[in-house]
Amino acid sequence: MTYEKGHVRLAIEKMSPGEFMVLGAIVTAMIAVLIAIVSEQNKSEIDLEKDVYLFLHGRTDLQEKAVTALVTYGFSKEKIIKASSENVGSVGDYMAMLWTPSDPDHIKIQLITGVKEVEPEKIFGLWKGVSKKDIDTISLE
Repeated sequence: MTYEKGHVRLAIEKMSPGEFMVLGAIVTAMIAVLIAIVSEQNKSEIDLEKDVYLFLHGRTDLQEKAVTALVTYGFSKEKIIKASSENVGSVGDYMAMLWTPSDPDHIKIQLITGVKEVEPEKIFGLWKGVSKKDIDTISLE
């Protein structure tokens, strides 16, 4: 049995280091374009007219920065509601959480997919009964 190298492998082996770097740059650019396309598809799925419940996790010092990031993203400032343990959103609304709670550097946007009636829990309150799905992230920088 003989072993024959494939055309792609032969072409790569014949490449000079400079040509290999150019190929790497092209592949990297293609990946970046693909990521941008997927990100735009997620953003187009978001109804920017819905209410957005903002979870600050105690970081009120970042409230203005978070609201600015959400408005820049496309949400209406009037639709951004500071989340409280007593007032939950409805199915189709959004949650925007500073993430990670201990040292936030971005906002995680989640779609509210279900709201069950529950007994309020100490920390989570009525949000304990809310189901959600991750949709997108926004940098706080």
